Amino acid sequence: MASFWTGERVRLRGIEPEDWTALMRFAADEERLGDLVQPPRSAEGYRVRAKEQAVAGPDGDVFTLAIEALDTGEMVGAVGSQHADAGAGRFEYGITMGAEHRRRGYATEAAVTLLRFMFAERRFHKCEARVFAHNEASLSLQRRLGLVEEGRLRDHVFFAGKHHDIVVMGVLADEFAHLHPAG
Repeated sequence: MASFWTGERVRLRGIEPEDWTALMRFAADEERLGDLVQPPRSAEGYRVRAKEQAVAGPDGDVFTLAIEALDTGEMVGAVGSQHADAGAGRFEYGITMGAEHRRRGYATEAAVTLLRFMFAERRFHKCEARVFAHNEASLSLQRRLGLVEEGRLRDHVFFAGKHHDIVVMGVLADEFAHLHPAG
């Protein structure tokens, strides 16, 4: 039997110390594409952060995984769960992909794997995602996964010289299972 974490295109795995260069590239991609502006971090800062993530275990149901392309073995993105509230049965998830690896199905497969784990194995009831309203590619990904718009936080974040809306999206476990049945 193949690993739960391995699909047709990608494998989800823990962050390794040598992933620091990919993480640094992803941060630069997000800024260049208008998703986030943060103060520059040193290469050593990325090395330390990757090493910390490599040795840290999950914090309950909050964790980050590398997305590795099966054909090349290269880290192409990262996906993780955030703000997991087991009592309410709700969690958020986030995903980032290297710019050169977008639109290849990697993000969809990685997100389906993570959501399947959180719904089927961890028994969460609802997944939420927060997406910049101007990020059409990410909004489209969330819709393909079955997430629907639940609200909009107007002028919620400020970067690149102006305020931006955040779209709050969500999917329930049974809705997700209907759209993405386990193979």
